[in-house]
Amino acid sequence: MADKTVAVLGATGVVGTQMIQCLEERGFPVGRLVPLASARSVGKTVFFHGQDVPVVEATPDAFEGVDIVLGAAGDATAKELLPEAARRGAVCVDNSHAFRLEADVPLVIPEINAADIANHPRNIIANPNCATIIGLVPTWPLHRLAGLRRLIVSTYQAASGAGMPGLTELEREMGVIAGGGEMGDTSPFAYQLAANLIPQIGSFRDEGYTSEEWKMQNEGRKIMHLPEVRVSCTCVRVPVMRSHSESITAEFDRPISPDEAREALAAAPGVKVVDDPANLRYPMPLETSDQDLIYVGRIRRDLSAPDGVSSLTFWCCGDQIRKGAATNAVQIAEHLL
Repeated sequence: MADKTVAVLGATGVVGTQMIQCLEERGFPVGRLVPLASARSVGKTVFFHGQDVPVVEATPDAFEGVDIVLGAAGDATAKELLPEAARRGAVCVDNSHAFRLEADVPLVIPEINAADIANHPRNIIANPNCATIIGLVPTWPLHRLAGLRRLIVSTYQAASGAGMPGLTELEREMGVIAGGGEMGDTSPFAYQLAANLIPQIGSFRDEGYTSEEWKMQNEGRKIMHLPEVRVSCTCVRVPVMRSHSESITAEFDRPISPDEAREALAAAPGVKVVDDPANLRYPMPLETSDQDLIYVGRIRRDLSAPDGVSSLTFWCCGDQIRKGAATNAVQIAEHLL
């Protein structure tokens, strides 16, 4: 297998840094790493394979000779630069929202629709939203068992989902509370997050749902090739450093018991069942951070389902920086080798 020249766009951010770490951990055949960032990051280095690699300014010419680009920048930067990289022959795996719903760009969770990776006419493959990945990895094996009809999802998303500014702001706020100081400006959050919950992530859109909430419906339909599946989602920012949690109620075409669900999930790639209420064992952010599996527990029958309707409720938790962003992108790249 020939080594690849791999560029990471947004290499100095939270996700970009994690992408570089995942490349090394997973033994991806990188012959040359090109860490790309804005001009203000030039002069910095990233650590890879025991060496400090200088950061390069992200310009179209920086993609010359690059085989694979892992995108960890925002929508505007992705729209500007990734088509330039693609025109120069690189295949781009992009973590932004810029291309996810475009018809000629595959949107991929490898545990679900890896076959879609082969058809990338624009040389761009989109990485889904982190909450979408965390929710769908355990939902997919249940769909294959019983046929998914409907999802009702509440997400409890960590501060680091807002990037490094979110993480540092929560740390600051906790320090202010501990010290009894004045809270002051809480950007990037609309309100104080420490000792609080904020039931809004993204801007409000149609029907009173936020942009983050629409992603679960629109992206899930595309990834699973289930255009008729119905989804209602509420996204909440919680004062947790890392790892998103989700409460999911799933309705199916055919009967499925909690025991059947546990068996299917235990055999599913990317999933770990932690479901032992008698011993107080269930997924939590502290246990799921800094690793790539989606933990699933609290699997139980949906008591609100009408007679004759098969519906289950479960809880899942996963690291949104790793599996929810960086590792998923590197897994996609592995299919390009």
